[in-house]
Amino acid sequence: MAAFLGVVAFFWPFVVAPGTFGSTYAPLLIFGVLLVLVLCVVISEIAEGGINSKALAMLGVLSAVNAAIRPLGAGTAGIETVFFILVLAGRVYGPGFGFTLGCTSLFASALITGGVGPWMPYQMFGCAFVGMLAGLLPRATGRLEVLMLAVYGSLSGYLFGFLLNLSFWPFSLDPNSSIAYLPGLPFTEQWQRYIAFDLATSLGWDTGRAVTNFVCVMLAGPAVLTVFRRAARKARFQAPVRFAPAPRPAAPERTVGACASSPCSPRPPTSSPNSACSTISWAARTSATGRPPG
Repeated sequence: MAAFLGVVAFFWPFVVAPGTFGSTYAPLLIFGVLLVLVLCVVISEIAEGGINSKALAMLGVLSAVNAAIRPLGAGTAGIETVFFILVLAGRVYGPGFGFTLGCTSLFASALITGGVGPWMPYQMFGCAFVGMLAGLLPRATGRLEVLMLAVYGSLSGYLFGFLLNLSFWPFSLDPNSSIAYLPGLPFTEQWQRYIAFDLATSLGWDTGRAVTNFVCVMLAGPAVLTVFRRAARKARFQAPVRFAPAPRPAAPERTVGACASSPCSPRPPTSSPNSACSTISWAARTSATGRPPG
């Protein structure tokens, strides 16, 4: 449901004209609904066992780390340091965790850097999609996995820019421009205009983000994946301990009439007053004659 809302929030210009929903209040409405849906995602993951209390603590830690390292890049020339952690965390902890981490990371970093504005819900959705899609990548191991994540991280840099441009494209250009949004045009022509707008305005910026993601994943990916997976193993609850009564030992089987069919060794006499002497004399006579005394 949250992913569907994100798709609607980005691609509505291809369906309705600007101003239909009130462009001034739409970001606030989307932001409020997004927070509710993110909370629902977290609760559902906890209920289904996808996120337990320890994984929820990991979500808070990674959100704080992403919020702290995001100002290091500051978006200069497209250099963003927040995406490679989203890619690696989404890969290890799953699409639900990646979606939630993308939302909480951007929300926390916006509060720290003062980047709260009508663009913030769209940034949260963009990062949420990056983390979610990382959790849906096919299985791979070793260097192949790192290379796959690096390529995906590079593509996610373009994906994020592509989605964010949709949030302001209908309101940013003169309608007379050949790449501006014009209500009522067929979908194919509208799509061609947007592709031209995206390439003309943000291709260089997105390329810097893509290169940064590729380099960060290739350099730090193996170590970070190892740390995340070790934390994931420790974050899982142990299987519940159940105490069952110990099975009783089976009684030895007794064969009735066994001595009748096969010779049995008689026991030494123990009822005489001098039991020790009787036992010694009995053993001596047995060894001398080869058979017990009658």
